[in-house]
Amino acid sequence: IIVSTVIAVILTALGLGLTKPLLNLIKTDPVIFTDSYEYLMIYLGGYIFLLSYNIATGIFSALGDSLTPFLFLAASSVATDIVFVKSLHMGVKGVAWATFICQGVSAILALAFMFVRLRKLPHEGDEKIKKVDFKILKEISVVAIPSILQQAFISVGNIIIQGFINAFGAWATGGYAAAIKLNNMAVTSVVALGNGMSNFSAQNIGAGKPERIKKGIFGAIGMGAVISLIFTAIFLGLSEPCIKIFITDGNADAIGTGVNFLKIVTPFYVIIAVKIIADGTLRGTNRMLSFTIATFIDLLLRVVFSAILKKPMGITGIWWSWPIGWLIATPISFGLYL
Repeated sequence: IIVSTVIAVILTALGLGLTKPLLNLIKTDPVIFTDSYEYLMIYLGGYIFLLSYNIATGIFSALGDSLTPFLFLAASSVATDIVFVKSLHMGVKGVAWATFICQGVSAILALAFMFVRLRKLPHEGDEKIKKVDFKILKEISVVAIPSILQQAFISVGNIIIQGFINAFGAWATGGYAAAIKLNNMAVTSVVALGNGMSNFSAQNIGAGKPERIKKGIFGAIGMGAVISLIFTAIFLGLSEPCIKIFITDGNADAIGTGVNFLKIVTPFYVIIAVKIIADGTLRGTNRMLSFTIATFIDLLLRVVFSAILKKPMGITGIWWSWPIGWLIATPISFGLYL
């Protein structure tokens, strides 16, 4: 909590100062520039809540309870979205404030219940914290820093790709924004399995039962395949209606762009599911160098292929960078697991 608070303050300060230059850097269309800027300025204020909620969620998950923090987030999200977006008609600012308040409420509740839960656990010695334990901090950092680098790699890669897309115009940005929301629903579902495998692997190593990890990863891959195939079927069969949920002005170019993305990327969800679950297992078994390599390769491939293919194939070339990157990176991740 102490370290993440310091990080949150630093990142918030950097974000508030660099938002406008970064939006210019990625060629944000003037039509949406003001809304983008206002959204980020509000959103960044809640960064400390985001990090705090994630810490509490990580601890709850390690204790085998992922439901409690989810209920806090779901309840606060639905309530704030209805008030600020639907009832008050605040538009983009309403979405930003809804996110800010949602993160704040869910973070405070999750942290409070986390401390209540931790006090009930069996423990030795004085329960009061007298000092920061740098030995424990070092152990956490060994796992955390590569994970931070992973998220940083992904974020930087996404910003670079977003810049490529923005150069095509507002219609491309809008179509991609709709499609990537749907894509993230599918990928995040599998990421949850990867996180589950991290906890499962670490717990079984701690319990001296590493042989259970093999059963766990193949079970997780089976679940991931089922989830991936369901999303693939929905997004391929109902791609246009799904995109129209987010594009309400009927812009044919934007809708076509989003549909094209889904039709190219979604058939490969099973492939990325295997990679994400293998990566989660590497992290849970403390193979952090392998985990970092696997993550960086995926990102690098996507950025490189986006840059190469966008000239001869246009925006469709950028879409193909996803499956091409996955097809190359997944065998590497699974090979590192083996």
